[in-house]
Amino acid sequence: MTNHQRIGAISNAHAGREFEALARHYFSSHERLDLQPSFPVPLGHGSATKIHKFDFGSEKPPVLVECKSHNWTVTGNMPSAKVTVWNEAMYYFHLAPKHFRKVLFVLEARHRLQSQSLAEFYVRTHGHLVPPGVEILEYNPKTKDARNIAAAV
Repeated sequence: MTNHQRIGAISNAHAGREFEALARHYFSSHERLDLQPSFPVPLGHGSATKIHKFDFGSEKPPVLVECKSHNWTVTGNMPSAKVTVWNEAMYYFHLAPKHFRKVLFVLEARHRLQSQSLAEFYVRTHGHLVPPGVEILEYNPKTKDARNIAAAV
């Protein structure tokens, strides 16, 4: 196990795939959405575009989903490299066609030394990077429910 390996997981990639499966089930059961994995969408400025594959998506209804199952560091610090990936997702949502619903689906991550969840902290400190209309759904694996954290932006 490396210093950056998720505790209890076979690998970080494995943990990510497991979380994506939870996300797909959530959208299927709670919102009756049949989302396609690795959903391709052209992103860019003007005519300069390149295909980006969102974790999930659909044309009808138009939905784009990126999944992140990041956690606080063991010592309760913000995982700065992971938060950079959330910022990148916000940029992709900014570039995506306007007619899509855009969702960052994140794991509810709490630490005994922090009063906020990681998603709440992100919105408080990086909310200026969240494009209008983007939802940050924080998923609780115990209740199998999610709440929109971005509504506070």
